[in-house]
Amino acid sequence: MPTYRDDAVVLRTHKLGEADRIVTLLSRQHGKIRAVAKGVRRTGSRFGSRLEPFMVVDAQFYIGRSLDIVQQAESIGAYGAEIALDYGRYTAATAMAETADKLTEHEAGLQHYLLLVGALRSLARGEHEAGLTLDSYLLRALSIAGWAPSFRDCAVTGAPGPHRTFVVQLGGVVSDAVAPPGSPRLDAATLDHLAALLTGDWETVDGAEDRTRAQASGIVAAYTQFHMERALRSLEHVDRTPA
Repeated sequence: MPTYRDDAVVLRTHKLGEADRIVTLLSRQHGKIRAVAKGVRRTGSRFGSRLEPFMVVDAQFYIGRSLDIVQQAESIGAYGAEIALDYGRYTAATAMAETADKLTEHEAGLQHYLLLVGALRSLARGEHEAGLTLDSYLLRALSIAGWAPSFRDCAVTGAPGPHRTFVVQLGGVVSDAVAPPGSPRLDAATLDHLAALLTGDWETVDGAEDRTRAQASGIVAAYTQFHMERALRSLEHVDRTPA
């Protein structure tokens, strides 16, 4: 019987028939996996609760014709319950999962898996405000996908910064010489905050003022949706209320 085993994080699920589910997972070694979990909606299911969104599992799959089949699943990161208890964490995690799903449509590597698992773990533990964890995840995920934004040097000419004019379509801040007329200028605090989100400088991130965080979040959302060439439905539900 052709089978394989891998660690994977559950991105989303869909009902199938009366008792089954189709589960979409992002795995450590096999990229994105779509598999049928048979009987998991029954009360007596052996591993149904382990295949909910945001859970990380060690799973065994049987290779099927169109969809694989989940044979076993052991929990190695039970983040779903803690995330679901808090609206801010839940909406942030949903936006992360949707982003990961879209970014890995054609190719998914180990970095995408590790980044998502780390972000979900941080959310579940409440290490930082949910919106900050989300913004950091989005910038890093886009960087892995090849769309790393520039927050200092000119994204077009490479001219050393700091530059203040931010143009989503051009990949970040640009010099005045190439900036389109009417492009928005960001203050130094917002640019420093964005750079800290990208590099994981959490001391700087956590210390930012609410106004700076709000402006940066708008930039992150616009940058993400432009480069993904689609709107993220879950972003409009993200709770941005300061803690």
